[in-house]
Amino acid sequence: MDTTVTAVTNDRVINTSPLISPGVTSELKGEINAMLSFALNNGLTINREINGLLESTTLDDLLNVHGLLTKNVQPATPKSIQYLNIINKDGIQETSYNKIPLVRNLILLALFFLIVFIGTALSPEVNNDSLDKGIMENNGLSLLLNLTFLCSISGLGVAFYLLKNVSNSIQKGTLVPEDAIYYTALIFLGIIAGIILSEIISLYTTSSDINLFNKSILALIGGFSSDAIFSVLQSLVTKVKQLFSIPA
Repeated sequence: MDTTVTAVTNDRVINTSPLISPGVTSELKGEINAMLSFALNNGLTINREINGLLESTTLDDLLNVHGLLTKNVQPATPKSIQYLNIINKDGIQETSYNKIPLVRNLILLALFFLIVFIGTALSPEVNNDSLDKGIMENNGLSLLLNLTFLCSISGLGVAFYLLKNVSNSIQKGTLVPEDAIYYTALIFLGIIAGIILSEIISLYTTSSDINLFNKSILALIGGFSSDAIFSVLQSLVTKVKQLFSIPA
């Protein structure tokens, strides 16, 4: 009778005591192996404390190993390392160009902006006088072509920035799938920032030659540094709120 009670008690302990599912433990081991392989392949220094914990199967030791390896592989993360492992998997019969859709899409987008830039620049509607008029005095097809011209320059700027950023992320092992969402939003922010700088915040209004050069450069800068432009505008809004805020 006592044996039966003990058996039932043991079954209850076994079924209810674990707080972490076997799947999480298996994922933890997979991330440890991925980080260890990444560190060895890239010549990173591995903490010596890991040596005595690698053969252990206890949860505490696995968490300690995971934490130590996470510090060793920085700025890469377990998620980014596993993503790069999937990309570089030998079983995938694809070229490097097709393995990373983000890079492919950015290259195609840069080519699109380049074609639009050349096409609008060849139009007689895009010239010094039409750009000098701006959005307030210009209208019709001329205004549309001039705005398209400036948007294409902004797009080239943001595409240049993102391609460089993606290249650095791949080299450092920090690329993750969620970057595609961030980069998509940044493309639109870059185009908007280029229009804001080139049309709304215009520094020169007298010389059409200087204005043409200035608007093109401002559109390029706006696209390249869209995140910085957003931070500046956000800080200005914060300061305005502070001016009109009522102290408690």
